[in-house]
Amino acid sequence: MSEQALNLGRPIQVVRQRRILVGTVALLGLFIGAASSVLSPPMLTSTALVVVPQAVVSPVQAAGGAVEGVTSDTGPAGYMATQAVIATSDQVLSPALPHVSPAMSLAALRRDIQVTSPTEGVLSIGASGRTAAQAEAIANAVARSYVAHVDSAASPVGLVSADVLDVARTATGTAPAVHRLIFALLGALCGALIGVIAALIFSRTDRRLRDRDEIANSVGLPVLASLPVAHPIDAADWAKLLEDYKPGPRSAWRLRNALKELGVATANENNGRNGAGSSLAVLSLSTDPGAFALGPQLAVCAASLGIPTALVIGPQQDTDGTAALRTACAVPPPASSKRPSNLRVSVSDSGHVVQQPGAALTIVVAVVDGRAPQVADTMRTTTTVLGISAGAATAEQLARAALSAAADSREIAGILVADPEPTDPTTGRIAQQPRTAQHTLPVRLDRMTTPSS
Repeated sequence: MSEQALNLGRPIQVVRQRRILVGTVALLGLFIGAASSVLSPPMLTSTALVVVPQAVVSPVQAAGGAVEGVTSDTGPAGYMATQAVIATSDQVLSPALPHVSPAMSLAALRRDIQVTSPTEGVLSIGASGRTAAQAEAIANAVARSYVAHVDSAASPVGLVSADVLDVARTATGTAPAVHRLIFALLGALCGALIGVIAALIFSRTDRRLRDRDEIANSVGLPVLASLPVAHPIDAADWAKLLEDYKPGPRSAWRLRNALKELGVATANENNGRNGAGSSLAVLSLSTDPGAFALGPQLAVCAASLGIPTALVIGPQQDTDGTAALRTACAVPPPASSKRPSNLRVSVSDSGHVVQQPGAALTIVVAVVDGRAPQVADTMRTTTTVLGISAGAATAEQLARAALSAAADSREIAGILVADPEPTDPTTGRIAQQPRTAQHTLPVRLDRMTTPSS
């Protein structure tokens, strides 16, 4: 039986695709961890040392009386254990409470102290506090209360001439800054783990297409080009895009190849004379606003290649998404505009392309409803391509758009992909199936005639 290697490629790709989700949850975990460190600051510890010599036998002990809570061991270890029990008794802790700030209960004070005997004749009284001053105050208050108690006639083991050997002066523990850093890092780590799990769960139910091959195979059309796009939000941003957009070398090369495959890369000024020229509709979905810039960027790129180009905002099935673009294209550019001289923009409500004078290529921006596309409501052109953003549409949505185009006797020539996934290794190029040799079917002859002599 052959063992298959664990394939981590897909989970890693899913996490990268949903890096915003993972990062957001990790950042939330970081804030929660930092807040938890403030609500639960680090506890600091300070220690006071008390020297405890052997006791003078009390009258009670001399009479053979027993003392509650005190062992009858007579050795040094038993004696120091008895002193530790006394140091944590109510008779010692209750008098120490008034000297502790902030105020706390007797049970809380008993929880925050630790009494041990590191060596014979010495008690170590350690105290924990949220601040160094609180820890030192608790340790010193308990140490003084213990000394006063065992040096009085009320001592259950006889008079003990105990004394504070070393008062609590310093507190040790995790520094607040380090404590906050640890909590923040743990919170970020837990948040990132939760984000990864959520991303993997969502990816199993998300039907949106992200890879170029998935997009191409969903409708059986090749991806002609994929490139990053701008995301203008108002008319000023669209006007700036038409003036300043300069595709990078890779995007320019891909767009040039796409125009070449569509048969317009070699167009020149002569193609636009006498009504000649090509028209191309970039069809996108209203639910995918990220793809709206594909048509304008393609027009600017074509103009930069020397092709006289006209960008037309035609009638839309959904006009809300392109309202700002229509406004930017309806206003003539100022004299100082840096818009390419061979690029013209206009808005048209006609269902047919109005050939712009001297334009060899007319690019039409067409937007249809993402849920119920009606391509017939948009401007008719000689060629149509589908513009889609990676991760913005499902196979069903693309199929509905393609069916609507086919119902209107329009064939979609290919797909332009906006903002492709950086980790997508696919190309979206569909291999052409080899054509099978067509054989002529035999024809039945009812009769044969020969020419008369």
